[in-house]
Amino acid sequence: MKPASPPCSRHTSGSGVLTWWSTTPVTATSAWPRNSPRPRRAQLDTNLFGALWITQAALPLLREQGSGHILQVSSIGGISAFPLVGIYHASKWALEGISQALAQEVAPFGIKVTLIEPGGFATDWAGSSSSTSEPLPAYADFHKEVQEQRRKRVGTPGDPAASAAAVLEIVDADEPPLRCFFGSAPLGIAKADYEQRLAVWEKWQPVAELAQG
Repeated sequence: MKPASPPCSRHTSGSGVLTWWSTTPVTATSAWPRNSPRPRRAQLDTNLFGALWITQAALPLLREQGSGHILQVSSIGGISAFPLVGIYHASKWALEGISQALAQEVAPFGIKVTLIEPGGFATDWAGSSSSTSEPLPAYADFHKEVQEQRRKRVGTPGDPAASAAAVLEIVDADEPPLRCFFGSAPLGIAKADYEQRLAVWEKWQPVAELAQG
């Protein structure tokens, strides 16, 4: 039995290209040792499998018409990761991988795929759509530190209403991107993260070559 799918919408651009847009608005926060199965499975069902079922439902129509554009709502948390939201990150990283592969699979049918990767926005992400486990005393100080870091990282939240124009820019583009950040903060986060990754990979390349045999 398939889990309930998250909301989706359809849009027809000026060129007549049908666009499917799936949203994935659920998160659960806790330190890793406190993770319990039910809310974690629910989060993966919504954020990952919900988007998958919607995409599967749309693909026959898009293939038949020989065009289309699938927008997947990922997150800066789909290419980076922060403490206390590990399962959320797992769902978004998986969506990123599936969508990047999908983009290559459907390109011959004239179908395009874009991953929208928002930073912090004034939405209900941390409100009623989220769940929080009972804190572990051992993580109390760390939890406070993480919350303060998040406040500094997010800064002024983005305005969801302003995102509509950005979405239409992507939809109406002749060559839309595979990935597009929403908000001013994600680019800096991504650059710092990937610079560090590249530096570590290069440093340990001799070990990688040793493993080659």
